[in-house]
Amino acid sequence: MANQQQLDLLKQEVATAWNMWREEHPGTAIELNGVDLSEANLGEVNLAGADLSFANLSRADLNHANLNRAVLVRANLSGAELAGADLSYAVLREADLSEANLRGADLAGADLSNADVREARLDWALLEGALITPEQLSQARVGSDDL
Repeated sequence: MANQQQLDLLKQEVATAWNMWREEHPGTAIELNGVDLSEANLGEVNLAGADLSFANLSRADLNHANLNRAVLVRANLSGAELAGADLSYAVLREADLSEANLRGADLAGADLSNADVREARLDWALLEGALITPEQLSQARVGSDDL
């Protein structure tokens, strides 16, 4: 169950207020599973370690967001902007990343098992140690010719 107080705070002046709150409450578990944050402006937000399983983040701006070790199982990230985001060691099993912009994102050690990456832009993304199949990669856009 999502934490309503955390969700309300996240929807405020996002990067500044949220990141300050995270610094003041470093041990607090972030529980945002199942929330609807579609089209939300979450650029540069610290969501490290957050549980965003089943969340709707479609078309959200998550550019340069910190999602290190976040749990995004079956999350909808279709069409999301994740350029330069830190998704290292994130759990993205069965997540929908179709048409997402992951240019320059850090996906090192991320679990992308059964994730939908059709037409996702992975130019310059760091995939070292990521669990992603060659078949998945063949469906993504990985060439710099997309510029």
